[in-house]
Formats: sequence, structure tokens, C-alpha cells
Amino acid sequence: MTTVSMCSAPADAPDSVACLLLRIRDGDAAAWDEIVRRYGKLVTTTVRSFRLQEADALDAVQMTWLRLAENAHRIQFPERLGGWLATTARRECLHVLRQGKPIPGLVDVTPDTVADPSVGPEQHVINADIAHTLRKLVTELSPRRRTLVRMLFTDHPRSYAEVARIAGIPAGGIGPTRARALRQLRDRLCEHELGADIA
Repeated sequence: MTTVSMCSAPADAPDSVACLLLRIRDGDAAAWDEIVRRYGKLVTTTVRSFRLQEADALDAVQMTWLRLAENAHRIQFPERLGGWLATTARRECLHVLRQGKPIPGLVDVTPDTVADPSVGPEQHVINADIAHTLRKLVTELSPRRRTLVRMLFTDHPRSYAEVARIAGIPAGGIGPTRARALRQLRDRLCEHELGADIA
């Protein structure tokens, strides 16, 4: 049975949730927009009830929608989508809160400055100060971003698959989360007039 035949309705009638989910599965952006319009406030309100930091709340909302994108074809009871989204949003918030706890085996994003005989004593002091400031700024990141940065930027960085498993971030969400974390670090370093070249 095709999406068109299952979603046949008068032109002015709103699509059912089941029909919208089918259209999302087929890549229909308009159907996705309609789902977000109908349930966006529910997701946002659920996340806000956890009183997360702004960055964490944004991550939780985005992850909730990502979970729907990944599982739209598996929703067995479309009429209960609101409950599914609220439960998923709560789980994402709890996951963010758990990420605030240290993970064994993680090391600081930057090692202590190693003496380089070609660098003068003044530069050693500057390098040590930059490394100290960077470590401090990383601790100020949201738990999810902090965990991600620490896992990716070490002497022995973890693979994306391992990062996804440990941090609970789908592999497709690692790049955007990494980019937001680095942008935040770059802005904070500029505030400290260090202007680090973070890519």
C-alpha cells in the first residue's frame, strides 16, 4: 500500500499523525514541519521541566527529534506520538544529567606543556597559561560537549563509534555537537584575548 493511498483525505483535512509519519519516512520535509509544529511545544516544555543549562536543553531537544527521525517507521501507535516524544525527551534529559558525572579513563583535553628546547622561557609561560585556560574552559562546557571534547581531543582519541556508544550520541550527531563545542571554546578564548586557532 502506498503512502498516497493511505493518506488519501479531503484536501482541506489535516493529515493524521500516521500519514505524517509515513511521509516523514519517505523524506517529506513538509510532513516533518507539521509534526514539529504540532508537538514542538510539548517537547520543549518537557525538556524545560528539567531546568538544564541552555546548551544542554538545546541538545536534549535536538536529540529527541533525531530519535523520532531514526524511529518514525517503528512507531506502532501514531495516536500516542505525544507520549512517545515526551518519554524520549525525558530520557534525553536524564542522559544529559548523567553525562555530568566523570567517565573513567578520560583525560584532560590538553596535556601539560612539554618543554621544547627551541622555545624561550617566556613562551613556555605563555604556552602553559594557554593550556591552563583551555582546560578550565573545557570544564565550563555542558556535560555532553565536555565529554565529547575530552574523548576526541586526547593523545589517543576514540573512534566516532566508541564516542557514540559512551556519550549516547548518535554518530550523526557527533559532528554538529563537536562544532558547537569548538565554536563555544573559540569564543571564550577570544574573550580571554588568546585567539586560539581551533578547527
